[in-house]
Order: sequence, then C-alpha cells, then structure tokens
Amino acid sequence: MEPYLFHSRRLEHRDPFGAVVPHTPVRMRVRVPREWGCRASFLIVLRDDRPLVHADMFWAGMDGDSHEWWECHFEPQEEGLYFYTFQLHTDIGIKTLSRRADGSACLSDSGLNTPFWQLTCYAADFKTPDWLAGGVMYQIFPDRFARSSQEKQGVPADRVMHGSWDEPVRWQPDEQGRYHNNDYYGGDLKGIEERLDYLKELGVTCIYLNPIFEAHSNHRYNTASYRRVDPLLGTEEDLRSLVFNAATLGIRVMLDGVFSHTGSDSEYFNRENRYEGQGAFQSPASPYYNWFQFRQWPQSYASWWGFDTLPEVNETEPSFMNYINGEDGIVRHWLRTGLGGWRLDVADELPDAFLDVLRSAAKAEDPDAVVLGEVWEDASNKHSYGHRRRYLLGRQLDSVMNYPFADAVLGFLRGGTSDWFCSSVETIVEHYPPQVTRLLMNHIGTHDTERALTVLAGEPSNGRGRPWQASKILTPEERERGLRLMRLASALQFCLPGVPCIYYGDEAGAEGYRDPFNRAPYPWGREDRELIGWYRQLGKLRRVAKALPEGSFRRLSTASDVVCFERADGDKRVLCAVNRSDETRVIELPILWHGYTVNLGGGQVDVDGCLTLPPLECAILIDNDDC
Repeated sequence: MEPYLFHSRRLEHRDPFGAVVPHTPVRMRVRVPREWGCRASFLIVLRDDRPLVHADMFWAGMDGDSHEWWECHFEPQEEGLYFYTFQLHTDIGIKTLSRRADGSACLSDSGLNTPFWQLTCYAADFKTPDWLAGGVMYQIFPDRFARSSQEKQGVPADRVMHGSWDEPVRWQPDEQGRYHNNDYYGGDLKGIEERLDYLKELGVTCIYLNPIFEAHSNHRYNTASYRRVDPLLGTEEDLRSLVFNAATLGIRVMLDGVFSHTGSDSEYFNRENRYEGQGAFQSPASPYYNWFQFRQWPQSYASWWGFDTLPEVNETEPSFMNYINGEDGIVRHWLRTGLGGWRLDVADELPDAFLDVLRSAAKAEDPDAVVLGEVWEDASNKHSYGHRRRYLLGRQLDSVMNYPFADAVLGFLRGGTSDWFCSSVETIVEHYPPQVTRLLMNHIGTHDTERALTVLAGEPSNGRGRPWQASKILTPEERERGLRLMRLASALQFCLPGVPCIYYGDEAGAEGYRDPFNRAPYPWGREDRELIGWYRQLGKLRRVAKALPEGSFRRLSTASDVVCFERADGDKRVLCAVNRSDETRVIELPILWHGYTVNLGGGQVDVDGCLTLPPLECAILIDNDDC
C-alpha cells in the first residue's frame, strides 16, 4: 500500500470515514518522514461562519524506522461543514498539507491558501425513506412516453397535435425566432398505466414524472395551475388510478414540483388573459400580486433566467408559502393521492426557509415521502443565494439528482481515467451523509441533457444549433459501438452507490442531442430488444444483490482504462469491472473473489483469480447466500 502524508479516505489517517453526526470523535493522523525533524503539528479547522481553530496534535509513535505519526481527535459540535488541513513545523520550515482530488495530501508552500478537506456534520435524527433504497427509478416525460385511446376533455385549442407518434419533433422557430414548445404527441397518464407491466419487467420501483400540472407547453415547467392535472394528460382520478395500480406492482410515483416560478400564461399571472380571475399581471389587487417581483408593474418583472414567460415567485411570501406548504397546500394535497414524494426543480434556487417548511409539510403528511432536489454540483457544499446551502444536513432534502456520477460514468467511457472516475465517486461518498447517498438519483441522461447513447457514440455538438442537431443521427458503426458502451455505462450506473434512474427510452436505444431532440416519443415497435433485455437483467441484479442498497464503495484496479470496484455490506458483496479499451484486459482480483464466476456480462475468472475482460466488456460478480 502506498504511504501517504495523509489520506482522508483511509482509516489509518481518518476514522471514521465520511460524514458524521455532532459530537463524533474523529481521529486525524498524519505520517511524517522522520528526517524532516517535525517539532509540532496542528490540525486547522475552518467553518464558513467561524474563525480558524488550531488543534495541537501529539506525537503518536513510529511507523517503521523512517516515519512517525502525529495525531489528534476532533469533535464537531454542531451540524454544518468543517474544512480542515494540517500544518507541520519542521527543520525544513513550516509546511501546510494540501488536498489532492483523490483525498491524499501533498506539501504546499502557499500557507492556508490551499485546498482543504471537508468534514460534513449532519443532524443526528436524519432519516430517509427505506422504500427507494436498492430500487430502480424511471423518468418519464409525460407527453412522450405512451398514449392511450382515452378521449381528452377540455384541451386548449391552441395546442398543435402531431398526426403520428413517429413524426419528428418540431424544432423550427417562428418568424420572430421564438420557440413555443407547443407541439404535442398526446402521451397521457392512462398510457403510462397501460405500460406498468413493461416497467415492472425492467425492475422499476419508482416512476419520476416530469411536470403533470396544467401548463401551456409540452414540458409543463411553466405551471398554469398547481391544482389541476393538465387535461391532455387526464384527470386527478387518472393520477390516482396510476398511483394505485403502480403500487400493486411495488412501484411508487414521484411528481416534479416547480416552485421557483410559474408560467406567465397561468391563473396566477395571467398575462395572456386565458383565465377568468385577475392575475398579478392584470391588477395589483390580484390575490397573487405579492407572489411576484415587479420592477415596474406590469411589464417589468423578475423572471427565471430572463425568460419573460417564466415569472419568478417570492417563495417566502406568506400567501405563496401557505399555498404550497400549508395544511391544504399543494405538497400535502398531492401526497394524499398516495404519491411517493417530490422531485424539486432547481432546488438550488429555492430559499432555505422555503425548503425547511416544504420538508416539514411533506413529512407531516407522509414520513415516507421522498424529497429529492435538482442540484447539478456537489450538493454538500453548494453556494447559492450568497451563502453556503444546507440541503443535505437533515433538515431539507432527502437526496439529490446525481450529476457528478453521470459526468464520471460518461466521462470515463469517453476517455477519462479510472482514477478520475473513482475519485469523483469517492468525493461524493465522502461528503454526503449515508442516508443521502443511498437514495442518490443516479442518471446518465435526463430531459435536460443529450441522450446517453449520443454522448457516448455521436459527434460532440460543441454548441452547434438546432439545424445541425436535427440533421445528425448515429451511423450504423457509431450506433453499434454506442450500444456496447451503453451496456458498460448502465452496468456502472446500476452498481454505484445510490439508485439508478433510467431516462425513458434509453433502455430502448433512443438517441438525440439536446432539447427537443432528447424528448422524442418512446420508440414503441422500434426498440432495441437486446438492450432492453440487458436492462431487465440489471433490474434483476438490483433485486438480488444485497450489497447494493447501502454497501460501501472500494476501488480495486489501477489500470487507467479499467474501472473495477467492490460494494460490500457485511458479508454481502458485489464486484463490477468495466473495460472501455479496444483491447483485452486482465484484472487480478482480491483473494476473496477467487473461485467466483461472472453473474452478468462477459469475461471469465481463471483459477488464479484473474478476470479476463474482452474489449468494451463488463463483468459483475455477486457474493450472496442465494446467488
């Protein structure tokens, strides 16, 4: 084992590993070359809102003849983030340790202007729902998954309906260069309900629906009414039917909550005069006027990222807060239909006070309701609204969408190193409370990103516009390679800490660049059946591999083009190995894995415990009593 000055992910240097609760003694140890003549060592700790703390370390004995240990115990007193480093007073000067990306230390001469390590301290009573752990999520863009024959009532006349499910998506702007997102295929809630058996065969345990509330665009992120299901999707009774019938198959449904803004074409703002009541745009006497932030009424107002069709709300305004989070508010009303929880759109743009109350409302209605947020970065240390956010300390979110893992999976398969991949995973595992990690929404594509198959095998768009994106599809050669890479990407996705989330159609071989090309209808009748079969095997893996719900993560390989890691929970273990190169690779497995055979994927383990992986192949091994 390589010696380190300090390594936050090794128990001989820091114990316990990862996030802790208040008043947990954390042992810190640095390993210093004897020849440096270290006279004193200090642990330096910083809180965002507190001054530096210097803690004396004591000499803790020799490590062989050439190195010595310096040690101390640090006990965080309250919830929050603690950033720490070490300072050594030696015969060669005062040296500060600097954190590398992999958690190890190097020497720095820049004083305290150096990367610190992070210690997350979360609420001792923090609990997250058990039902999602170990499961499989499936994200559905409601207009594009499945269409029933049910007749729709009350659909606005200004919607443009496609004549065929297989027509290309509309991407052309109007004469003024604007995109209206007003073309529809007619996917609906009954259509989803009719496909529940298909989702069950994939191993799905949670359906995440993009917005379903009344809104005048096909994406429905411009909410027109939080109280009504969009008429093109069906009715509240249709939602209740979907939730009930999904539950009989062991599947729960999670809705998308868009609470940072509404639509300008809504009963609340009513800029387009569609609704009978007075919206904020029409009168300062509107009951909704104080929800919005007018600079000069009515034409100048704050809007989401400058889109005037998405007026921002003041989430902490009392009437809005009550409308969303009150006893009869939106959060609790829809949970009463039997929903499994909420995914919060742009959670990093929602104020802390709003998130605090929303969590309380959801948990008061159903302690098992999941509250999951959209955050694209490391959510444990995110800055927004001018201060450090506290999403994951136990008072706001249960978990988040896991974009760092998606970047790691796709980046590795596009040429990144295994060291970078594993460091990306280990950083999240180190920073997040385990209650959060086990529920991470591990996607490799969403409605906001290019399709994973296109990312893996297609020509990068490099910012090129919709005409270019519309004209590009994978060549037969690209697609063949891409489908092989999708097997590797999904193997990693399903074996990493957290919950894999399939973006509808990815399992069927859907491709496409950014919106709207990543939102084409599910290719019923044109699916890649072999890829679907692979995903079904991965779904079964999630059911039988008992180490996956909450097992630890440990890297096993050092080859740059091979990822090999182990998940372990007690005596239950899973090993996942992926070879992204175009050459066969041989991985020497730990002795505990000698004698095992490959349960899923390719490759073979020989009598000496070496796993041979062909090019672009993966192997998953399971150590369960019943496998």
